[in-house]
Amino acid sequence: MRATVLVLIALSGVTALAQVPYSRIAAADKTPADWLTYSGTYQSQRYSPLTQITRQNVAQLKPFWIYQVRRTGIVETSPIVSDGVMYITEPPSTVTALDVRTGRPLWTWTPAIPPDVRVIGSPPVNRGVAILDETVFVGTVHGHLVALDAKSGAVRWDTIVDDNTLGYYMTCAPLALDGKIIIGVSGAEAGIRGFLDAYDPKTGKRLWRSFTIPGPGEPGFGTWGGDSWKTGGGSSWLTGSYDPELNLLYWGTGNPGPDWNGDVRPGDNLYTCSLIAMNPDDGRIKWHFQFTPHDVHDWDSNEIPILFDATINGRARKLVAMANRNAFYYVLDRETGEFLVGTPYAKQTWAAGLDAKGRPRLLPGTDPSTEGTLVFPNIQGASNWPSPSYSPQTKLFYQPAREMGTYFFKGESKYTPGDPFVAGGGRAVNGDDAWGAVRALDATTGRMKWEFKLLTPPWSGLLSTAGGLVFGGTEEGNFFALDADTGKPLWDLQLGSAVKANPISFGVDGKQYVAIAAGYSLYVFGLP
Repeated sequence: MRATVLVLIALSGVTALAQVPYSRIAAADKTPADWLTYSGTYQSQRYSPLTQITRQNVAQLKPFWIYQVRRTGIVETSPIVSDGVMYITEPPSTVTALDVRTGRPLWTWTPAIPPDVRVIGSPPVNRGVAILDETVFVGTVHGHLVALDAKSGAVRWDTIVDDNTLGYYMTCAPLALDGKIIIGVSGAEAGIRGFLDAYDPKTGKRLWRSFTIPGPGEPGFGTWGGDSWKTGGGSSWLTGSYDPELNLLYWGTGNPGPDWNGDVRPGDNLYTCSLIAMNPDDGRIKWHFQFTPHDVHDWDSNEIPILFDATINGRARKLVAMANRNAFYYVLDRETGEFLVGTPYAKQTWAAGLDAKGRPRLLPGTDPSTEGTLVFPNIQGASNWPSPSYSPQTKLFYQPAREMGTYFFKGESKYTPGDPFVAGGGRAVNGDDAWGAVRALDATTGRMKWEFKLLTPPWSGLLSTAGGLVFGGTEEGNFFALDADTGKPLWDLQLGSAVKANPISFGVDGKQYVAIAAGYSLYVFGLP
């Protein structure tokens, strides 16, 4: 079976497709009508400077158009918008270009996914594409990185990143830099050795590979006992951030393998459950910060790192913040990796706090056990892949928080290439004990300013805007807007299916719109 490209309509009526060079992406905040990277800008603030939709008129929002995906599955796409065209992904790895004025499909491309594809550790999903010059880039669940012509969807090149039969696959949106496409991989639950890759956008040639699990002779190798590094996990399965001025790439890493039983991998297990800062020219790691050493609870650190500048203790700093899956909110110096702030933002029962360098002080009796150990946060974390947002207007960090515990079980596992490599699991505490919230945190201290409670733990990311709003969604199917200063609910609409995606905002013909995926559809909202 071959990959297919379907050109559905001519491009007449659509703004002539312009190039999207690196310089344009680096200055994305200067063209807020477009949404040029996964998180809006390289700083990953998921903030729109557009001001047409405000606290005063948001209650008037109406559906502008709706697009239904062609194949059922979980839709987690975060659209890219450029020059009147929206690029989305559909499950499991299809790319579609839409006219932003009407929602009409312009073209769609679907790869040939083998029937025996190995997707271990997550559903077969895709969270979006990258765009650079006149090319759209996508990673697939069978381990390919593909370059598509932005005008037609024609395949320009198709590169195998790694062997899917061993458990390597991709669900994240690539990140387009100057002359490089960066892509991370999933598969820790199959015992892969995680890495980040850079590819030439013109040819698909790999420029460098940086392993997240160090080998013999590499810094951090001593944090792995025996040969456990060979199956160490450390997936890089969510899109990172970038500081063009410092020329540093920031990327979160996932859990070590096997999950839930660390006996076969004594040590801290670097660089799992960490944030790594890398030189994108050669892939060398400049600094790292490990949030959960020797993780046994599956608390990946693949959450979105948000970059912002602020003053802490009287000193102006370049900062990176992350609301970690382990329920602590962290602020680091993004030049050096120095730990500055760490405080819980959700219920946690595994640590007595963090020491002066940010290392957790573990509480006894919280490891997984054969009979099950109840620990907060749960197996999916106090946060996960849904994006937080930072507003430079309010100086607040907005986080979709998950309040839920898990009975963690310890088991045994033997590594077999391409099979699940886990040693235990978890049974979630559901019912009235599980709930969620949108929390507004002071970005420099982590102190909560306000909270908007949700019935269940959310799987939707957030968007803040210069109109003073925060948009989010719920498992019950509500898409809503809150006052960014107070958390007061200002608008919501029942979409009829769970919202499991990240909202964006864009503009066309002088009007601002907001887009979100829910169920099997993508919704675009605007003012009458």
